[in-house]
Amino acid sequence: MWKPFEPGSSPVDWCEGNYNISPSIAEFTNTLSNVVFLLLPPILMHLFKDYGRFVNPGIHVIWFLLMIVGISSAYFHATLSLIGQLLDELAILWVYMAGLCMFFPRRYFPKVFQNNRKLFSMFITFPTLIATGLALVHPAVNAFALMSLGIPAFGFLIIELKRTKSIRVYRLGLRCGAVWILAVMCWLNDRMFCDMWLNFNFPYFHALWHLLIFIASYTAAVLFAYFSVKEEKPQQTPILKYWPRDDFELGIPYVTIRSYIKFDTNSNI
Repeated sequence: MWKPFEPGSSPVDWCEGNYNISPSIAEFTNTLSNVVFLLLPPILMHLFKDYGRFVNPGIHVIWFLLMIVGISSAYFHATLSLIGQLLDELAILWVYMAGLCMFFPRRYFPKVFQNNRKLFSMFITFPTLIATGLALVHPAVNAFALMSLGIPAFGFLIIELKRTKSIRVYRLGLRCGAVWILAVMCWLNDRMFCDMWLNFNFPYFHALWHLLIFIASYTAAVLFAYFSVKEEKPQQTPILKYWPRDDFELGIPYVTIRSYIKFDTNSNI
């Protein structure tokens, strides 16, 4: 029963050499790159405090689950254990499903849910539990299965961007899509073309994947949080802002509500 906890028990091994830098950490760079999952979510929790208070406190669940993804991924790459792999993949599955429950547009709800988000969320939880069980049975195919989840999310992002009238939101959406595509390319290169990149002495595409997919994931959550207010809270006006400077669009994006901030005539909605 302790075999899944043993180092190297996972059938998955990434391109980075094992124990090359530290005798106690299998994939040092892949492990270290997860630090971004731990540093940014607390900042996002602070930036979204008004959103969580006045719109949907569930937004903080997304940031918390992203931290769980980072911890699980760091443990997996440090040990290459089967239990680490499963924790990593299941954390990704649940953060995706949490976002689906929270942000899936009501206009696409099947009639059986009667526009009830709680009922929809309960329905989504059931297949997520089944997928969790299947992930434990066939861990070798989990990574490829999870990669496919980004495709419908990307599709819905395109649909919502076509509906928005905010140029600032549209630009952020384009950057989010571009980063997601770069992240997927890094993942595929590390998984499928490892030998070629080893010849160039660059086995670090999976570490880049961690950085890029985090940026794409939290940015997508910010965008869908904005779209959610537009659709479900028509009496409120969501404002896309950036920290630490609102005029620097490569900063950290977040959403606040006009009803609960001081009006700024120079604010770019």
